[in-house]
Amino acid sequence: MAKEKNTIPYKIYLTEEELPTRYYDVRADMKTKPAPLLNPKTLEPMTADELETVFCKELVKQELNTSKRYIDIPTEIRDFYKMYRPAPLVRAYCLEEKLDTPAKIYYKFEGNNTSGSHKLNSAIAQAYYAKKEGLKGVTTETGAGQWGTALSMACSYFDLDCNVYMVKVSYEQKPFRREVMRTYGANVTPSPSMTTEIGKTINAKFPQTTGSLGCAISEAVEVATKTAGYRYVLGSVLNQVALHQSIIGLETKKALEKYDIEPDIIIGCAGGGSNLAGLIAPFAGEKLRGEKNYKILAVEPASCPSLTRGKYAYDYCDTGMVCPLAKMYTLGSQFIPSASHAGGLRFHGMSPIISELYEQGIIDAVTYEQTEIFDAAEKFARCEGILPAPESSHAIKAAADEALRCKETGEEKTIVFGLTGTGYFDLKAYEQFNNGTMSDYIPTDEEIQKGLDALPVV
Repeated sequence: MAKEKNTIPYKIYLTEEELPTRYYDVRADMKTKPAPLLNPKTLEPMTADELETVFCKELVKQELNTSKRYIDIPTEIRDFYKMYRPAPLVRAYCLEEKLDTPAKIYYKFEGNNTSGSHKLNSAIAQAYYAKKEGLKGVTTETGAGQWGTALSMACSYFDLDCNVYMVKVSYEQKPFRREVMRTYGANVTPSPSMTTEIGKTINAKFPQTTGSLGCAISEAVEVATKTAGYRYVLGSVLNQVALHQSIIGLETKKALEKYDIEPDIIIGCAGGGSNLAGLIAPFAGEKLRGEKNYKILAVEPASCPSLTRGKYAYDYCDTGMVCPLAKMYTLGSQFIPSASHAGGLRFHGMSPIISELYEQGIIDAVTYEQTEIFDAAEKFARCEGILPAPESSHAIKAAADEALRCKETGEEKTIVFGLTGTGYFDLKAYEQFNNGTMSDYIPTDEEIQKGLDALPVV
């Protein structure tokens, strides 16, 4: 159990010397591994050679690894990390007092960098491997903009071209994210665009569409595979991204151990699954090995509920159906979230690692509507002094609910959640909430079934 309250500082910092030197791959401790990616044409497991037409060679090795528990972090990446890492683990004393709960609440804050989110952890790694391979540049997609912002920063650092396809509704709703990307030298295109064959097809099939991550992925992959010297990089979902994000969980675990703190509940928001996978990795590993029995909770939006209402099946990762098929909890690659959904976490599917952990019962999942997560965000901001990203606010809401249950039962549980970033580029959504014009949208069973009906037959 944790030490007495007055012995735990507000912020637990690790030193630079305590910065992890290796990533941890939780798949090494999974008896049942996530299913392999499939070639969309042959439906056979993707080979390294096939994946290398899309991704960097070293990233392909990381993607396909299932047995090596630890992967060394190159010195160049660790040196970059030192600009903003180790990230603090914060005791939410003010939130605890506001909730009048016996629970102890901690959050791992990942917003202490210009990109404002955890996404930079993987962006710098992927940019490093692209530069090491001698590439000219990379292409990618972005939804709310955190990933595109992070990648543009990483590419600028390594002097790489960066082409970002940004979901059209976010491109229009979040112009400041777009401008940060451009400031760091990225070329930003609203998706679906009329500059790619897939973009033209999607626009013809879905006139007036506001776009989706699946659409943007298709465009980015098309450009990468047709342009010499370029590869595609992804900010979530894939195993390689979960690997890089494990630095979050490794730091969190080391900070807790520094004060003999034993967590009971670990909570993270879940869209594609990268931050959640990273935060929970070492804790899930202990649970898989039978050493501990934490409650691990994924929190997703009610408007895009892949874990709680999706199907565990092979599906395309993109709307254009050109990417490898992944076995994951999915709403179908043709599912497009409502344009009124401002809370992020918009991807139609979930990380294969998170999906398999959920299937095995290692983690649980809950959903919230966006007005209630923005309400939680404002309460958190007033208590803790940080304006959270809407995505992070899903975890805040779940952590507060768990703390209130402790108030009802009198249990002194220790709760740890991921505060994945800041919300200063999401003020349009906050404005809607404050003005009372924000609405909730929950897709009907018929709408979800329409997306599931388009799943490939594997």
